[in-house]
Amino acid sequence: MTAAKGKETLWMIVKYLSLTLGAFISVLPVVVCIITAFKTPEEYANTNVMTLPQSWTYFENFVQAWKQANMGLAFRNSLIILVFVLLGSVFTGSMIAYVLSRFKFVGNGLIRSLFLFASLLPGIAMQVSVYQIMYTLGWINFLPGYIIMMCGTDIISIYIFIQFFENISPALDESAIMDGCTYFGVFFRILFPLLKPAIVTVMILKGVGVYNEYYTANLYLQNKNKLVTVATSLFKLCRCYYHDDPGADYLRFLSETDLQRPDAGCGEGLTEQSGHKRKGLPHNKLKYGILCRMRQLFYHTAIRS
Repeated sequence: MTAAKGKETLWMIVKYLSLTLGAFISVLPVVVCIITAFKTPEEYANTNVMTLPQSWTYFENFVQAWKQANMGLAFRNSLIILVFVLLGSVFTGSMIAYVLSRFKFVGNGLIRSLFLFASLLPGIAMQVSVYQIMYTLGWINFLPGYIIMMCGTDIISIYIFIQFFENISPALDESAIMDGCTYFGVFFRILFPLLKPAIVTVMILKGVGVYNEYYTANLYLQNKNKLVTVATSLFKLCRCYYHDDPGADYLRFLSETDLQRPDAGCGEGLTEQSGHKRKGLPHNKLKYGILCRMRQLFYHTAIRS
């Protein structure tokens, strides 16, 4: 009895130590950012990251960041995108899951398999095709088009709703239908209110991803004066490096003006900045513009991480 109790106490200590260590690792970067935000440029250059600032009333960094990165507009755009994407993902995902879980029809299994197959494909491998579709529809630099695209790339939420529907007894549907309720009534009046745990899970997963999304926001919302998001606006406070050399890629300063060139001419901007001439490359071709833009974003992401 004593040995079993000792093992239980030891396991409890290990468990809480592990949780404490994980919490410390997660909170430490946030604490460092907060401490650094209140430091003057001189303090930042001459002290380590954990040294407390001399004054907690130095707000010049916040003012400068807010003005340079246009954070007011960025927060507004991010909030609009977040609200509409979450609404679209929750309603479309739950409706699709309701049909696939409650109605048995020819092709039901095939549709589920296709959803599973699509979730296994890396998103970056389909960016050229997606960009061509967005370009053809005229949805580049078009906020509603970007919102629709973000709503249409959410397969995980469908599976979350499907698994939750399978744990709800079909007897609820049958009882409501016998009382004269329609299928829409069954979904919106009975089943949808029961999906609160699944809805919260989907909103957390999707919301964090949409709010922090940098790659697609920078790729499809290229007007950095009006269509900035929080993720893309924060990058204005950084300097990106790029250099082009035959046979190898090096890092070099790349101006913000060059980064914002239209996709059809971004290759020319890279040539001008790097000092090397590219002969025979179709700068005005859409696919080459896409690949140039994607390469720029790859370097952005690499430096940012």
